Amino acid sequence: MTGLTVELFKSVIKKNWIFFLIILVCFLFDRLTKIYVIDFFLNYKTDSYYYNPFLNFVLLWNTGIAFGLMESESYTYHIISFLIICVVIFLFYWFFTSSSKLEKFPISLVIGGALGNLYDRIAYNAVPDFIDLHYKDFHWFVFNVSDIIITLGIILLLLNDLFSKKNAQ
Repeated sequence: MTGLTVELFKSVIKKNWIFFLIILVCFLFDRLTKIYVIDFFLNYKTDSYYYNPFLNFVLLWNTGIAFGLMESESYTYHIISFLIICVVIFLFYWFFTSSSKLEKFPISLVIGGALGNLYDRIAYNAVPDFIDLHYKDFHWFVFNVSDIIITLGIILLLLNDLFSKKNAQ
């Protein structure tokens, strides 16, 4: 790295340290929940855990993209999905460094959640999903904490965009 690149990198971190901390906290929270759930299911040798009439915990290994879509065991598919996730994280980083402080919080959530799922893809070749919301026989897709964090970040980005355009008129 050249001296200019290092100085630029240090400047970005210094200006945005709180947002990097948010990314780290989201990543660590996701990791801790997944470690706990995986250990729980391995130790108790069960397929599911009934919590209440609307919530179960089950351990599913998602080899597809969001919500288990496009599941595949193909090595090529895993490489392509890994590269797509890396590009998306890079794009969010680029957007993050050129955004307002109001936009940086939700972007930090999305990056932190995406890094959690990216870690799982690298470590396990799949993402552990375990939260099963349901009503009677209707079950939503099984998801994890990273998915919640990413969804919250996207909702906040959309609301910010909606209200900033409304106020600009």
